Amino acid sequence: MYEPPLFQEIRPDVLRGLIRAHPLGMLISNGSEGPVANLLPFLLDADVPPNGRLRAHLARANPQWRLLADNPASPVLIVFQGVDSYVTPSWYETKRETGKVVPTWNYAMVQVRGMVRVIEDQDWLAQQITELTASQEGRREAPWAVTDAPASFIQSQIKGIVGLEIEITDMRGKWKVSQNRPVADRVGVAEGMENEEPNSPDMAKLVRSYGGLDNT
Repeated sequence: MYEPPLFQEIRPDVLRGLIRAHPLGMLISNGSEGPVANLLPFLLDADVPPNGRLRAHLARANPQWRLLADNPASPVLIVFQGVDSYVTPSWYETKRETGKVVPTWNYAMVQVRGMVRVIEDQDWLAQQITELTASQEGRREAPWAVTDAPASFIQSQIKGIVGLEIEITDMRGKWKVSQNRPVADRVGVAEGMENEEPNSPDMAKLVRSYGGLDNT
C-alpha cells in the first residue's frame, strides 16, 4: 500500500475500530491463475496474541478455500474499506486564491496480512456464525439469533460453509482525509461535506479531527 507519512494511521485501537465498524473485508489470496478475491464479513479477536486474529466463513462451493488449504504457508491480504467521499476543488480556499487545484478522493482503510487456517469443524463454525450474527443483530431492538431457526436447518446450512482463521502478522491503515491541504482548505472541505453532501458526515468529522479543526 502506498503510504505517505502524513496519511499513515498506526494506532491499534483506531485500526481495530474501523474493522469492527466496517467488518466486510476483501479477502485476497494467490491462486494458480493469479489473484483471487472475495468479500467476507469478519470477526476480530484483538486479544489473541501476538497481533490478534480474524475469523470468517465462506461457502463450501467457493473454490478460494481449497486454494487456501493447499497453500497454508502463503499469506493473505484482507482490505477493510471505511468511509470515503469525493472532494471537489470548489471547496478549497486555494481555488479562489490561485485556481491551482484538482479534485481528489478522501478515504480511510485498513489492510491486514496474515496466515490462514481452513476449518471444517462443525462446532467451530456454529460458534463463529453465532458470534458474527450477534455482532450485527445486537444493535437491533428485537435481535434475531441463530437459535431462532430450527436446529436441523442451521446444521444443514453449516454443512455448506467452511471456516477461516487468520493469524494477523501485519496491520496498517491509511486515513487520507485532507491533512495535506492548507488549514483554510480543510475547513472548506469539512463545511462543504456538511452542507452539500448529506451522506458524508462521517468523512467531515474525520477531516476536522485529523486536520486539527475540532474547535473551528
